[in-house]
Amino acid sequence: MTPIDPLDVPVRAGMIRTRLDRRGFVRGAAGAAAAAALPGLWSCRDEDVARPVATGPDLVFIMADDLGYADLSIYGRRDFETPVLDRLAREGVMLTQACSAAPVCSPTRVALMTGRYPARLAVGLEEPLTTHPTGLSPEVTTLPRLLWNAGYETALVGKWHLGLDRRYHPLRHGFDEFFGHLGSSVDYVSHIGTEHLEPDLYDGMRRVDIAGYTTDLFTDRAVDIIRRQRSRPLFLSLQYNAPHWPWQAPGDPVQPDSLRWQGGGSAATYARMVASLDQGVGRVLDALRAAGMERDTLVIFTSDNGGEAWSDMGGLSHGKMTLWEGGIRVAAMARWPQRIPAGTTSGQVAITMDWTATLLAAAGAAPDPALPLDGIDILPQLTGAAPVPRELFWRIFQRRQQKAVRSGDWKYLVTEDATHLFHLGSDPGEKTDLKDAEPAVLARLRSALAAWEADVLEPVPLEERYR
Repeated sequence: MTPIDPLDVPVRAGMIRTRLDRRGFVRGAAGAAAAAALPGLWSCRDEDVARPVATGPDLVFIMADDLGYADLSIYGRRDFETPVLDRLAREGVMLTQACSAAPVCSPTRVALMTGRYPARLAVGLEEPLTTHPTGLSPEVTTLPRLLWNAGYETALVGKWHLGLDRRYHPLRHGFDEFFGHLGSSVDYVSHIGTEHLEPDLYDGMRRVDIAGYTTDLFTDRAVDIIRRQRSRPLFLSLQYNAPHWPWQAPGDPVQPDSLRWQGGGSAATYARMVASLDQGVGRVLDALRAAGMERDTLVIFTSDNGGEAWSDMGGLSHGKMTLWEGGIRVAAMARWPQRIPAGTTSGQVAITMDWTATLLAAAGAAPDPALPLDGIDILPQLTGAAPVPRELFWRIFQRRQQKAVRSGDWKYLVTEDATHLFHLGSDPGEKTDLKDAEPAVLARLRSALAAWEADVLEPVPLEERYR
């Protein structure tokens, strides 16, 4: 029988499936490196390419999925506790004014990977992305590719959501290793993807069948990667699917209704899902300590957007899929014992693309001059410098048509049926509309938003999204 080359099999048609138990999965993790070495994955994975050995710190970027701003107890959650993430915040710097680049998954991930507004790329205009035959092109310079070129080992564990087709696979973007799912979400127990109701768990280019709760499986692989001996510093992007729906906690069975949009769930189930996430991060931090990597590793934790059904927004308005603060304000923290003072708080207004710029700066890696970053390096603010003023922009043209600009403490918000002006410094919950009281501010921000929109791609018309 002729062997199947994974590169000749479209991802959406199904890769080679391998049956493993969790012990075999951990012991066989080196298989991902073998998959990454397959020819033709991406141009820089050529053994003849000379690259430096990076001298920067190890980098661990952890992103939760649909975590509400106040879903961690250190940010205000009162009906359950998150001791590990609370401790991580106390051991470094906790941000109070961090935002996601979008109020929904894929555009935020475009922003992280490119360091640019998602509206600069066609893929950043589509959501839900995996209902469209598109993805993040490997021709676009990405964070992992820049770090790989600078001499880092790179790994992505968890959620991708930047294209199902093999043309857009993570291994084509500078990652040496990938373990996770390609679509937006999976059943935590069966690993069936929620868009096409097919298995969606991959080790490299190969579809695998592994027993286990996905949060635990992602933690297992992340811990294994950290424990390995290596000659280069590590960039680990750990993209948990938790606590995104379907609402399943550890030990719950597969539920036929679990793949329905926002179906089922309870506050108690959600608490157990967040507890599992918290414990997983704890195991990752323990692995860094055991490997002697703790002091010179920059660990960043945040979320891809605000929460939804069972989340706590901490008094912020609305949630996911909106540009009100509940949809874009996120918990964020960073720890780097050699550089970041412990027990500090920063009011720096930050956005997803800033993490891209900050990781590159920490690694000593230069961005692509042909694709200038929209984010800024906020490492000075993480280490104690005063916040710098920001002017940031958002736009979402999905079922909801909204756009916004924040300038200092002022926020101009355009919703489906009205325009609003809020002063977030005194009114973070966006309860008092000041558009009639501050016409000059309103005019200035309206003009700024129009200028930004003229500099990015036009939105896809709504009638073309849901035909």
